[in-house]
Formats: sequence, structure tokens, C-alpha cells
Amino acid sequence: MIVVMKVGSPAEEIERISQEFVDWGLSPEKIVGKHKVVIGLVGETASLDPLQIQEISPWIENVLRVEQPFKRASLEYRHGEYSEVIVNTPDGPVVVGKNHPVAVVAGPCSVENEAMIIETAKRVKAAGAKFLRGGAYKPRTSPYSFQGHGESALELLAAAREASGLGIITEVMDAADLEKIGEVADVIQVGARNMQNFSLLKKVGAQDKPVLLKRGMSATIDEWLMAAEYVLAAGNPQVILCERGIRTFDGKYTRNTLDLSVLPVLRSLTHLPIMIDPSHGTGKSDYVPSMAAAAIAADTDSLMIEVHPNPAKALSDGPQSLTPDKFDRLMQDLSIIGKTIARWPQVEVALA
Repeated sequence: MIVVMKVGSPAEEIERISQEFVDWGLSPEKIVGKHKVVIGLVGETASLDPLQIQEISPWIENVLRVEQPFKRASLEYRHGEYSEVIVNTPDGPVVVGKNHPVAVVAGPCSVENEAMIIETAKRVKAAGAKFLRGGAYKPRTSPYSFQGHGESALELLAAAREASGLGIITEVMDAADLEKIGEVADVIQVGARNMQNFSLLKKVGAQDKPVLLKRGMSATIDEWLMAAEYVLAAGNPQVILCERGIRTFDGKYTRNTLDLSVLPVLRSLTHLPIMIDPSHGTGKSDYVPSMAAAAIAADTDSLMIEVHPNPAKALSDGPQSLTPDKFDRLMQDLSIIGKTIARWPQVEVALA
């Protein structure tokens, strides 16, 4: 349930009303929009009469029920206003959200060595990326596949962060590693295989770094948004949803099926920012440029693209990785679409 306050409502009145809701056993959450303040009510609200609530103050404009099971993630909860996630990077804050330039995340699937990760970081930064992605801990289908270098890779990510000024996005697989990952990462990633690891989602939600939540490979949109709800309910409002392809009946030509229809669907359901990962979504580097372009045309807030200096020798996911030169060209091509819809950052692309 949400309580919409009138424009110009006094702060003292908003606090008084909020305290009254606390006395009722509810948890009020104040959401400050561009023009109005909305109070979200969390708790047992089924028996409450919206008309009765509206009578407690002349400053209440409207009282509405949130019909979706994902309450905090619902667009209704913010009264139709889209949220933004602000990430503090060495180069300054980067805003990810609907009304901001597309934020590009790029880098290798796994951190392999210091020279590789720093070289890649500098190249993708020069092309216009705002974040470096790189796995320190890697979930793999086979126990015999490369699992990442673990804690030592975090030190290399820290070195790349310092050398490039990029923000760092890396995945957490075990809650026991969350604190040390949080010392390096600017955004904590929850991967597709852990999307419904509810105990991990609660722990991630209890810390204050922004969270990138990838869609599970067989997850419905409702399941995905309910996973986001776990993070939000634990106290962390900074969640970015990442579509990375889902499993369908045809896996012959692409690794997954990239579901770009989630962009208009999510826009109608949730206020949370949206990222598209065409690298995992297709599994083939040749298909990444067209899907990245389509994602921008469909109004994504962010892109995640795998880049490796030598994909043929990558320890993981080489076939879906672009070389730095191909990434340079892709960023130039994407800027044409991005500028057309006024969603591209004002940067000069420097080709090596």
C-alpha cells in the first residue's frame, strides 16, 4: 500500500503520519520523488481501509494498494517514478537509470593475470566504458573448469581500478566472501545460478553496495522480480536487473535466448534500472554487436559486454568475447543509436 502526499506537504506532517503508521505496526518507507513524497507501507495492510487512512491528514492526496506480489520492486510502489542507482567510482559517481546515459560495463569473464586485466581496463575505459567486469570467483557447470583465482584476483581488480578509474563489478558466490569482495567491488553481482539463493540475497541486501541481479537461466520475470524483492526487503534499494539470456528449446545456434522483450515488460512492472548482457545472451561474439544495438534502441539503461585481449586463449567464455579493437568499433557504432535517442554519454572515443 502507498500513501501519496500532496505537493508541498510539510516535513513535520510527513513525519507525524509516518510515526502513526509505526504505531499501527507497519513499516513506513518514505520515497522522495521529483514532485511528491510517497510513503510505502510494508506489513499487514489487507484489512486497512484506504479511505480511513486518507482521513488521518488533509495532506494525504491518495491511498493506493500495490497489486503486485513484488511490493518494493513494483513501479506502483514509487507511484510511477523510475529509480536510479548511483555508483561511486574512482572517476566520480555514475548514475544508472532510465533518464541517464547508457552505462557500459566491459571486461573479461575471468580475471587471469595482472597484465591482462589492467590492459583490458585501460582499453575499455578509453572506448567509453564506465565499469570493468571480471570474475574472481566463477560458477562453472563442470567442477573441472576454471573456477577463478579467488581472493588473489580481487587484488588484481583493485589494481585495475586504480590504474583505470573504472568502477568494478564482480560476482559473489558465497556469503562468506561478501565482505572482502565489498572492499574492492563498487557493484556486487549475483549471478544467474544464484538468483534464487535466498540466504545469499538477504546477505547482499543487508550491505550497502549496489547490487546487480542477473536473471536465472530458467526464471520467469515474476521470479526474477521476487528475487530482487529479497534484496530490497533486506534494506538495500540499489538494485539493477540484468537480462543475460534464458534457456529455451533451441540451443544449437546461440548459447541462450536473449530476451529483449523484458525491456518494455519490465518498464511496465518495475522502477528498477535494467542492464542487458548480449555476450552471455548469445554466446557468440559475432552476434554481440547487433544485440547490443537492439538493446539500446529498445531503451536499456546499461550494457555488459565481454572483452578479452586474446579471446582464443581466454580461460573462460572466449567465444563470446570481443577483442579491444572490436569493442572500440562497437562503441562508435552504438554511439550513433545512443545519441539519436539522447542516451549516450558525451565522451571522445580514443582508438588505439
